[in-house]
Amino acid sequence: MVYLFLPLLSPLILLLAAAYAARHPGLRPGPVPRVTEIAAIAAFAVAALSAGLLILNGSGTSALIGAFGIGLSVRLDAVSAIMLMLVSFIGWIVLRYSATYMDGEAKQGRFMAWMSVTLASVMLLVTSGNLVQLLVAWTVTSLSLHQLLLFYPERATAQRAARKKAVVARLSELALAGAVILLVSATGTTDIKTILSGVEPGWMSVSAAILIALAAVLASAQFPVHGWLTEVMEAPTPVSALLHAGVINAGGFLLIRFADVMLAAPGVMALLVMLGGFTALFGGLVMLTQPAVKTSLAWSTIAQMAFMIMQCGLALFPLALLHIVAHSLYKAHAFLSSGEAIKNIAAIRRPGPVAVPSAAKVVQSFVIAIAIYATVGFLLGFDGKSVQAIALGVILIFGVAYLLAQGFADTAPRELTRRTVIYALLTSVSYFALQLAAQSLTAGTLPATPAPGPLEWALIVLALLSFGVIAVAQATFPLWASHPAAAGIRVHLSNGLYANAIFDKLLDGWSKRSVA
Repeated sequence: MVYLFLPLLSPLILLLAAAYAARHPGLRPGPVPRVTEIAAIAAFAVAALSAGLLILNGSGTSALIGAFGIGLSVRLDAVSAIMLMLVSFIGWIVLRYSATYMDGEAKQGRFMAWMSVTLASVMLLVTSGNLVQLLVAWTVTSLSLHQLLLFYPERATAQRAARKKAVVARLSELALAGAVILLVSATGTTDIKTILSGVEPGWMSVSAAILIALAAVLASAQFPVHGWLTEVMEAPTPVSALLHAGVINAGGFLLIRFADVMLAAPGVMALLVMLGGFTALFGGLVMLTQPAVKTSLAWSTIAQMAFMIMQCGLALFPLALLHIVAHSLYKAHAFLSSGEAIKNIAAIRRPGPVAVPSAAKVVQSFVIAIAIYATVGFLLGFDGKSVQAIALGVILIFGVAYLLAQGFADTAPRELTRRTVIYALLTSVSYFALQLAAQSLTAGTLPATPAPGPLEWALIVLALLSFGVIAVAQATFPLWASHPAAAGIRVHLSNGLYANAIFDKLLDGWSKRSVA
């Protein structure tokens, strides 16, 4: 079982690169950018090799390098292998981008060092085989990210955002530490695999689930403590890409890793559905009102992480893992290309008249979208699928219905109509195909989705109604946008319904103090 130790090489390589970069912290630090990039490539190669060995030899947990349950151990399974490959790949791209982006900065070497440390700590987190290692890696990730957020410490907005993030991070770490203590007390071990295989309903497991959920919600910037994620834009763009494509996923990973513990607390799962669903709708609407590209992307991340938390609350853990992968790849590209956004938009030829669908066409588009989804589902995928997964697909198809509404407008060209119908068909097929792939890859690692009870049914219906109403409101926006109330709604939404201002007030100015 020596191969189980192999994933430890990925963070070790990056830590060695970080140590080298720390010795050359200044302007144009010689080969430091190239060294860190090569280290990231090597880390990705190790991750890919680990995934290959997992396929050949199966999952397992390495022996502990330490004593009394404290030390280093690796849990190699589908979840950790996927996350390790994702983090190392994103890290390679971000470090490569940073070599050019940070060229000429007075502290370029120091920046590359902290980027490497942050990546290494995330890798240790996702491959943790014991609770102590997971908690330490969780904390170190936050502390090293703090150094990157304060790369320009002279900027007052950077100081304020970093301090607000620090408050939320410390609360998250305390919650996770409490969960670790409860799990160790209940099972007598720090080994994650042993804990997951022996979870039993009881007050300790429920309490641990509550604290795990709290840690994940805080780390994922969920309402009402989401404000820090929209304010950390003073950091260099590579930091934003790493944060939104990698570090922010830690909350979702935590819920997925401890899926068996979460299933022992149905009430906690219900709360995750409600909070995640509300924050997803809230973040999605606020995102549409933001004038700045990076701020809009930050609100998009809040909404996406919320949707992923809702998936975990519905016990759709394989789909939540798939969501993490897809969102990370998309968001890394979005942030790293954000500097070209205005130029690209300006280069687009001005379109003709906007296709505005009538209310009847909107209803027609939603009916057709759901019919396409139902047809594809009956032909390819409903058999064996959970009610929760089918309902989630309906929510996703609401977004396709919005596109169909544009294509069905009376002024829309025939080509647009044809294209939107094809998109609806491809989206439905892709959903079932990706769902099948995610379930196949994580079979035996993540628990199956249980049949919904009365509470779960109520939450599913509520989610369908809520997302459906918002989708219809978006599709019909041109029809009611001129109403006087619409301007007021837009103002309140652009300010995030002032939840962040209230959070600042509750902190009583603490986040405005100068950073030592």
